[in-house]
Amino acid sequence: MIVLGIDPGYAILGYGVLRTDGSKLAAIDCGVIETNTKMTFPERLERLYSGTRALIERFSPDHVAFEELFFYRNTTTALQVAAARGVAILAAQQAGLPLYEYTPMEIKLSVTGDGHADKLQMQNMVKLLFKLSKIPKPDDAADALGVAVCHANMLGPAMEEYRIK
Repeated sequence: MIVLGIDPGYAILGYGVLRTDGSKLAAIDCGVIETNTKMTFPERLERLYSGTRALIERFSPDHVAFEELFFYRNTTTALQVAAARGVAILAAQQAGLPLYEYTPMEIKLSVTGDGHADKLQMQNMVKLLFKLSKIPKPDDAADALGVAVCHANMLGPAMEEYRIK
């Protein structure tokens, strides 16, 4: 099974792709879709949408997992990230893929065993899990691989509670 993990953002959207057979995980790719600050907000959303579609076409994932949005102090930022997440969800929905979402705490717990792990702990665990020579950069790429790992760890009957409905 191939899982595409997405760490939503409107400036940088992280993605991580892994293959799992239920007991083994193998990283296929990770990276980011970036938008330029000189682009209008609709242009940025279009870039994120088309970039997500291209990832789906390239990797043919069986499932797509998203990090659920959490509280933001800045309302404008929260709305922009929500819009970016929305266009990525739309791209996956149009491809007919099952969609799942996990809170940051669920992802941290699944990847590190500690729901309050810091960013460096998460990145180091992703590096160790996939036997990488270095932590994936930028951080959003490592975070997205963490989302995919969380979903792979949830595969089975219980995962339906995480399905985006």
